[in-house]
Amino acid sequence: MTTSDSKQDAPMIESMDQLSAYLADGCKPKDQWRIGTEHEKFVFCRTNLKPIPYEGDSGIRAILEKLGQETGWSIIAENDLPIGLKGDGASVSLEPGGQFELSGAPLETVHQTCDEVHTHLAAVKKVCDPMGVAFLGMGFAPTWKLEDVPLMPKPRYNIMRRYMPTKGTLGLDMMHRTCTVQVNLDFASEADMAAKFRTSLALQPIATALFANSGLIEGKPSGFASYRAHIWTDTDPDRTGLLNFVFEDGFGFERYADYMLDVPMYFVRRNGEYLDASGQSFRDFLKGELPALPGEKPTILDWEDHLSTAFPEVRLKKFLEMRGADGGPWARICALPAFWVGLLYDDQALAAAWDVAKRWSQDEREQLRNDAAKLGLKAKIGGRTVQEVALEVLSISRDGLRRRACAGKHDADETSYLEPLEKIAKSGVSMGEYTAKMFTSELNGDAKRLFEECKY
Repeated sequence: MTTSDSKQDAPMIESMDQLSAYLADGCKPKDQWRIGTEHEKFVFCRTNLKPIPYEGDSGIRAILEKLGQETGWSIIAENDLPIGLKGDGASVSLEPGGQFELSGAPLETVHQTCDEVHTHLAAVKKVCDPMGVAFLGMGFAPTWKLEDVPLMPKPRYNIMRRYMPTKGTLGLDMMHRTCTVQVNLDFASEADMAAKFRTSLALQPIATALFANSGLIEGKPSGFASYRAHIWTDTDPDRTGLLNFVFEDGFGFERYADYMLDVPMYFVRRNGEYLDASGQSFRDFLKGELPALPGEKPTILDWEDHLSTAFPEVRLKKFLEMRGADGGPWARICALPAFWVGLLYDDQALAAAWDVAKRWSQDEREQLRNDAAKLGLKAKIGGRTVQEVALEVLSISRDGLRRRACAGKHDADETSYLEPLEKIAKSGVSMGEYTAKMFTSELNGDAKRLFEECKY
């Protein structure tokens, strides 16, 4: 989720065609394709290892204000409270439990993404070190209980907190105790979007296994390579999952818009306020029959807001969001865009990647989603281990990046960013499994050593 301070002075939606046209407006020629990388991280006190509250001399608010001064980025506020920053085409926003998210600028190469991440982490370290605050790169808070986590003062999150427990048992954990890294990628046409959507959706559990990094919960092994991925299976079935209609013939912008019309709403923004519309229907909104705003019809910005409230494994806006990966260390933030750019931004690689997954049935894909969260690279699909599939897909991605031939300061292409993933795939052991074993054995359950080991 990213913070927005946009106004509601937008065109009224007059016809259903505008909904799919909004999505289609994302089509770009290949020379304009960009890479937008987002990553979240936990904020903790280095003395007591507790999460950082919003207020206080070393609180989230103070960090935002000092980071704004350090970077020159401007404050984004709601109800006169700082809840984010924006600058250089990027933004910093707060997740519900105070997780810090960098939503990166649309950049041309993975090298630029890595430079952006490095600049950001250097800035937050400069601000936070004197405050005794640090950042943790994992997919799930390894020792905190849900009640330990402070709540951020963003009105939309209050609405979600009330609604989430009515739809699943783990929604509040998703909001407050998980972190992810994701990449946002472009498409040239409706057909290109559909090809990228189905391929990335089928392979998302492979990314989940490669990036699995949430093997601990409240100081004990979770029993999952990615407990974060498991959480998403019991959050809200109306707005999560693998969207099996994406694999049907004829899938396109109109079909996705139709899906979104059936995703229950969370809120409507008017005059700087969030009105609770949880569980209500955007179809009713189009008819002027929304209980939260009787007699009023939506604007295109209401549609934009609504698109951000669905959480499938791949999400369509005016770009495609890859959402299957756990948060992790610096090198893996750069590895995620490299992995997906290699697969999706090269036509030959895209075709080869789809060839890997195209024979999987709906039931196999659904089972893989659950098994990848539980077993990581040891899961199986189509008679093969996920480890075998991951190695093949990484090879395809490497070839795609090599053909892109985007040079950096020290590299002829972007393939070096795949090395952490190739190491994991060859070992067959996810970072989540490794960390859980390390914590209980060589670290002897010492949380302080764990946090020092896994911090940025």
